[in-house]
Amino acid sequence: TEVTEKLEEVVRIWIKQIRQVLVESEQMRTEADDLGPSAELEHWKTRMSTFNSLLDEIKSSRVKKIISILQAARSKTLKQWKELDSNVTIAANEAKDNVRYLYTLDKFFCPLANASPVTMMEHVSSLMNAISIIYCTPPYYNIPERMTPLLLKITNQMIKTCKTYLCEG
Repeated sequence: TEVTEKLEEVVRIWIKQIRQVLVESEQMRTEADDLGPSAELEHWKTRMSTFNSLLDEIKSSRVKKIISILQAARSKTLKQWKELDSNVTIAANEAKDNVRYLYTLDKFFCPLANASPVTMMEHVSSLMNAISIIYCTPPYYNIPERMTPLLLKITNQMIKTCKTYLCEG
C-alpha cells in the first residue's frame, strides 16, 4: 500500500503537469499583427513536437510499469490518467493533421510574400481553393478557431506585400 500511495502521488504530479500543458496549448495566442501564414505552420509544428514528446513519455516503459502496478492495485487515479492520455493523443493527432494540411499550403506562402501585388493575385484563387479543401476535409482544422488565424495571417501577408511594393515602387 505504501508503494501504491507513492506511485499514485507520482501519477497525480504527472496529471497536474500534463493538464497544464493541455491548458496552455488551448489558450488564446498572442501574436504580432504582421505575421504571415508561415507562422501558422510553425505554430502547429511546435505543438506537434510538444505533444509527440509527451506521448513518447506517456508510452515509455517506465510509465507503463507504474500504470500497470496501479491497475493491479485498482487505483482511482487511473480514471484521470486515462482521460488525460486520451486528450494528449487527440491533441497530438490534431497537430499532426494540421501540419500535414498546412504543408499543402506552404507552396502558396512564398508567392504571397515575395511577389508583386499583380503576381500575388494570380495565386490567391489557387490558395483559396486549397483552403476550401482543407476546410472540408480534416476533422480538426475546419472550425472558426483554427481557420480564422490562418486567414488573418494570409491577409496580413498580402497587406505587407502590398505595402512593400508601394514603398519600393
